Amino acid sequence: METLLIYKDDVSNKFWKISVTGNSFTVTYGKAGTVGAVKTKEFESEEDCRKEANKLIHSKLKKGYAVASLSEQVIKDSGITEDLFWKLLETAKKKGEDPDEQLEWLVNDLSKRPVKDIVRFDTIFNQHYYKSYTSNLWAAAYIIMGGCSDDTFDYFRAWLLYLGKDVYETVMKNPEEIIPHLKLLEEEGGVPEFEELLYVASMAYEEKTGLDDEHYYNLYNQLSNDNYVQPEMEFDWEEDDEEGLRNKFPLLWERYGENTLE
Repeated sequence: METLLIYKDDVSNKFWKISVTGNSFTVTYGKAGTVGAVKTKEFESEEDCRKEANKLIHSKLKKGYAVASLSEQVIKDSGITEDLFWKLLETAKKKGEDPDEQLEWLVNDLSKRPVKDIVRFDTIFNQHYYKSYTSNLWAAAYIIMGGCSDDTFDYFRAWLLYLGKDVYETVMKNPEEIIPHLKLLEEEGGVPEFEELLYVASMAYEEKTGLDDEHYYNLYNQLSNDNYVQPEMEFDWEEDDEEGLRNKFPLLWERYGENTLE
């Protein structure tokens, strides 16, 4: 259920929108033409949630708000576009000498933006992150690190995204194209993982609002329309089949088959 209300007089032009999903709702409000501020609230039951939502709607109508069509362009879309998403990752890499400093800059930058921008950044990140859940990429990570658990593969994919759009898209087509970027890690004694990047949006949200990650993920589910369910992985390779892995990615095997990064 979604309801959009607007209030307009000689001095004010503002909106108030409530979206109810299950036992929680999200309220977006602010000056017309802006992304607005966002608040969420969770209840013990769906019935309690609907009752409170209807109570709030009735209260707003008594104050002079009017029902508006959801198609009316009174709420501005998030300012985070696909291009800006990649630009922020690229800029972050220039804001510190190590990933921790770079992540700190990214969290700080996002925390200064509207909450809807934080969620939008996370939504775009997840869209690409989900696409990287492939058998091919997992095989490459397995060779590179001499093994790759579920968690390690998660952190590997986050690291790949952080390398930027061009590298990400190239490696998705041919995982062996990752080799030049792994050479830099070899020199530094590092591993291709960036777990913390998975939580950058929730950390920015906490820095902005003081609310924890559980509150953030409830909000994310309300605003993002992200219904992704991770599929059961169907591998086209076997862990103990060295010859098969060698044939699958000969360049990766030549470099890391006997000299893994771990």
